[in-house]
Amino acid sequence: MTQPAVPGATGLVLKSSEFRKGREATWRELDKLIGRAEKGGTAALEPEELQRLPLLYRSAASSLAVARSIALDRNLLLYLENLTLRAFLVVYGPRMNLLQGCADFFRRQFPREVRSAGWHCFIAFLCLAVGALAGFMLTATDEAWFATLVSSDMAQGRGPASTRADLLDHEIFAPWPGAAQSFAVFANVLFSHNTTVGIMTFGLGLAVGVPTLLLLVYQGLILGAFLAIHYDRGLAIDFLGWVAIHGVTELSAIALCGAAGLVVAETILFPGRYSRLENLARRGRGAAAIAIGAVLLFFVAAILEGGFRQLVQSTPLRLAIGGTTALVWLVYFIGAARGPRSP
Repeated sequence: MTQPAVPGATGLVLKSSEFRKGREATWRELDKLIGRAEKGGTAALEPEELQRLPLLYRSAASSLAVARSIALDRNLLLYLENLTLRAFLVVYGPRMNLLQGCADFFRRQFPREVRSAGWHCFIAFLCLAVGALAGFMLTATDEAWFATLVSSDMAQGRGPASTRADLLDHEIFAPWPGAAQSFAVFANVLFSHNTTVGIMTFGLGLAVGVPTLLLLVYQGLILGAFLAIHYDRGLAIDFLGWVAIHGVTELSAIALCGAAGLVVAETILFPGRYSRLENLARRGRGAAAIAIGAVLLFFVAAILEGGFRQLVQSTPLRLAIGGTTALVWLVYFIGAARGPRSP
């Protein structure tokens, strides 16, 4: 069956069988190489075959373009489309499976993206610190501020009416509620709540970063208000130890989400020689990687807070664990993946 003529070339008629001549051998060769690569990866191919693979892919892609332009039969078009798609995934697709990709993300990409957003991280931590100082000073001056800064859900009965004994027995040195309550219920609630706050802090970077900064300051205000209540009852060190076990990781995650939001805000405010959408596409992936990594930190913090915090009943040990956690994260973000970037 003859096919329609090539546009712009009147009278040119080409049959599918004629089109295949001189091309089908390379298609079959490409199909064979792809099949081996799909089963055993590119390691299953010889060096000469690896060199030939992109040439065969480009040849097949060229054949597909010609076949589309001269409107050959549907079966041939489907065959070439499938062949070029499979070849593209082998030639340009990821060289690692899902597990390897996750390992590479946390070993290389995540710490590198955090380092690339160093100033954004500094601003985020500064906002948390400013908020904590302001919350502490306001509540220490007048404890009525506590109800203004801390919601009743978050306060969980703690506040100006709490005595030293209440805070010691029902909070700081409260007994461990058991594995089921700690891991299945409490840790899950903490992870959900903290992740929601973190993603909101990141996402609001689209509003040029102002809500992100305000959320960071507000998180600091809450911490400062709690610290002031405990400070007034002579429990500041015990409270800091109680918070340190999970707080180092949790606050770091919140700050990282804020930093990612500030990266997004910067791309919108200062696009440079690119359009805002182009700049967002260029830098948005890095910001998203920071936010995704922060979610893992929220998970770790939820396990520490919900599952293990009340198992440790010693303030010095709690402070030691918190300090060790801070050192581990610092070494990880500063030192991981310092070598040259993989191609």
